[in-house]
Amino acid sequence: MNRRMLLWLAAAAVLALVVAYQTLGSSATKHAKEFVARADVPTVQPGTDVLAGIAVQPQRIHRYDYRRAAFGDAWDDDSDAPGGHNGCDTRDDILDRDLVDKTYVSIKRCPNAVATGTLHDPYTNATIAFQRGAKVGESVQIDHIVPLAYAWDMGGYAWPDPERLRFANDPANLLAVQGQANQDKGDLPPAHWMPPNKAFACQYAMQFIAVLRGYSLPVDQASSDVLRQAAASCPTG
Repeated sequence: MNRRMLLWLAAAAVLALVVAYQTLGSSATKHAKEFVARADVPTVQPGTDVLAGIAVQPQRIHRYDYRRAAFGDAWDDDSDAPGGHNGCDTRDDILDRDLVDKTYVSIKRCPNAVATGTLHDPYTNATIAFQRGAKVGESVQIDHIVPLAYAWDMGGYAWPDPERLRFANDPANLLAVQGQANQDKGDLPPAHWMPPNKAFACQYAMQFIAVLRGYSLPVDQASSDVLRQAAASCPTG
């Protein structure tokens, strides 16, 4: 299976999850606590090696030369990632995908940007009201599931610039989440951070794995153990 197909499958997994989010988002507020538990959870058959084909390294070696700019301008629409060149920056694309009950406004970087909406945060299971403004990034942020700095340390430093730009803007590696949870995570891998919402452990692990596989990235040993444990919580179908 080639990389294009793997990336498509990864994107499809996120899309399935988001569709479930959007369907549940129309329910009354009283159902918010049931939201993540009723989302489209991946199934894993017993005996499946969820990390098959992914190299495992003894540990992450911090290179200390990571620069955000190495992955291009933040939320650059000029990439070959899915959704690139569509007239809206990547952040606005993800807000539009992940939020529900939305209204829109035209801005310089996107003619159909989300003005207001609701985020059912998968990391904390909180329900967050979004309203575009100067400090909106404090409440709702876009997380790289596999952090950029982690990808850099695990081999991304050697990628060509277009590959890093794609990675930073690939919807399969992005989620709208609570700002504080995103700050708490930082560039930590699963061995050191997993979503506080335990009901999301399966989805998070499987998407983390899908991104690793799609970009031929290895994983550190401690994180591989955590990912396997989280995947073991997935239903068997």
